[in-house]
Amino acid sequence: MRVHHVRAKRVAAAAVAALTGLTLAAGIVPAGAAPLDLPATASPLARTAAGVAATGPTTAGPAATASTTEPFVLDDGVTAAVYDYADAIRESVDVVAPDLDGDGDPEQIRADIIRPAELDGVAEVPVVMDASPYYACCGRGNESELKEYDADGDPSLFPLYYDNWFVPRGYAYVAVDMAGTGWSTGCTDHGGPSDVLSVKAVVDWLNGRATAVDPDTGEPVVADWSTGKTGMIGKSYDGTLANGVAATGVEGLETIVPIGAISSWYDYDRAQGLPFSASYPRFLMGYVAGGRHVATDCSAITEALNTAADDASGAHNAFWDERDYRSGSLFDASQVTASVFVVHGAQDTNVDTPNFSRWWTALGEQGVQRKLWLTRLGHVDPFDSDRAEWVDTLHRWFDHELLGIDNGIVDEPAVRVEVAPNEVVTSTTWPVTDRTARLRPRADSSLALGARGRAAHAGWVNAPNQTFNTALTAGTNPNRLLFRTGTLTDDLRLSGAASVTTTVTHGAPTGQITVGLVDYGVMDRVLTSGDGATTLGTESCYGESAGADDACYRDVVRNIGSTELQVLGRGWARLDGAGTHTVTVEMQTNDLVVPAGHQLGLVVMGTDRGATVTVDRAATQYSIDLGATTLNLPVSGPMKSFAPGHSLVPDAADVSRSALLPEPRVVVPR
Repeated sequence: MRVHHVRAKRVAAAAVAALTGLTLAAGIVPAGAAPLDLPATASPLARTAAGVAATGPTTAGPAATASTTEPFVLDDGVTAAVYDYADAIRESVDVVAPDLDGDGDPEQIRADIIRPAELDGVAEVPVVMDASPYYACCGRGNESELKEYDADGDPSLFPLYYDNWFVPRGYAYVAVDMAGTGWSTGCTDHGGPSDVLSVKAVVDWLNGRATAVDPDTGEPVVADWSTGKTGMIGKSYDGTLANGVAATGVEGLETIVPIGAISSWYDYDRAQGLPFSASYPRFLMGYVAGGRHVATDCSAITEALNTAADDASGAHNAFWDERDYRSGSLFDASQVTASVFVVHGAQDTNVDTPNFSRWWTALGEQGVQRKLWLTRLGHVDPFDSDRAEWVDTLHRWFDHELLGIDNGIVDEPAVRVEVAPNEVVTSTTWPVTDRTARLRPRADSSLALGARGRAAHAGWVNAPNQTFNTALTAGTNPNRLLFRTGTLTDDLRLSGAASVTTTVTHGAPTGQITVGLVDYGVMDRVLTSGDGATTLGTESCYGESAGADDACYRDVVRNIGSTELQVLGRGWARLDGAGTHTVTVEMQTNDLVVPAGHQLGLVVMGTDRGATVTVDRAATQYSIDLGATTLNLPVSGPMKSFAPGHSLVPDAADVSRSALLPEPRVVVPR
């Protein structure tokens, strides 16, 4: 059995001081290594594959053609599976990173590698990488796979299908344990510099700018098999690490594919001053460190960071600036040189949709090459929901971005959106709005197009235990306001983030407001239960299998059913101090078609129990100025007027549970 060389670490007072001061404990680099945050002093590794033929199989059917300049075989324009997965090289290295937890010792970041044996010493290969905090604690994918090792300590099972699919096609696959997890040293830090720079170190090593050692012998290991070209991929926290590493501008990271990923940890943890749950950084840092193999006391760092997050004020402070990959103090979109293939579920209530839409916008402002898949599902990997189409698309994307194969994928429409169950439209840009339609709430509870009305007030009494699900149905309810349109005369596409601008008055020391947009009308929809997906008992296989690591995964289908309504988005805001506040509350991003004959509803209330922390626990009187209130809808399509008609808002007893939002909202980015 391999003896892994690990060291027990106890956090020094200096680490606490460094991290509570929100300064990066970097710059401590082992002898002989280049600083990881400086440009490389040497050019990237030269490609040596020119003119070299692969030693493995060279054909994959009649359409396969061998390249004369690259170590891959093309079959119908994509790389073919010609290398033996069972005999692939499986190895582990510990990449040396700076001291990220402040204890004075450089970190060692575990990278498990599988690559074609036929190309070892013959040609360099590009890398598909999934860096994760979940390889030891919780598992990856729909079936929660963990890394496994054989009796010699070599990796025998790589979670997910990436290795099974891409290694036979001439790629290496690298699975990285984020600092503070698995076999890596250090501490987790809630998406901050330690998380990001620990993974960046592996990209640097693949490009010859960092050192690594063999976990058994401590001998140096070089990635002389790597072209340096790396594509990072992953769902949730894994995709979040890809976003963060890309935002460092690291050389050699050619593309990232973030799936249901975070781009701002503030947007993940809270909205406009309201945390979604209390002490979440402490919880998540401890959660992802579960099952780690390196004895480490991170309690002081964890408590310091949890305090720095400042639940009490809910403010976007220096702690959150360091965890903002769009425009943060350490990482930002202006540094991104990799292309970005964004994937998200429009009904994702784990990683809320502003995380993808604001990232998409920031990347576009910087001229970054982008591609977008948006589904009607929740926190679901497209490998599960749209397996055949997804694997084909991802395969061509990596072939183009990492191998330079001209397969036409960048000439196709950049955006694919599922606007109704299994109804997909494409476009070259996103969002696809023609304009922002402005609707005004009226004293008769209607919601209509038109100019700003006269000043009038409508009020409600805060109910600390009320949920949004109980506020959106018909009937007398003094604890919320509900406005609705007439029936739509044409199909209407909403594309982007709706918002409400209003003037609100309350008497609480700290108040809170919740707004939500609802589509009322019976139709088949992707349901909210189970993120809109059902796992079947059957399997399908994508890639090659060997030993414990098979390429077969359970099939998944959309959970579609008829419902009476759908929540299109919610937004929340803190109101500090009693009195009158003018505020714009931005809701979650969405993109879908609301059919003709439906009605739109606007819900306004105070506390939304289970969605955010409750800062107003009293029966406080609230009111809004209707004349100063506007619902701002990003729309495409005609919206000239609404037809009169009876209300489609159902009674609570008539609403199926599958139409309502999942509760509670406290989640983990997995």
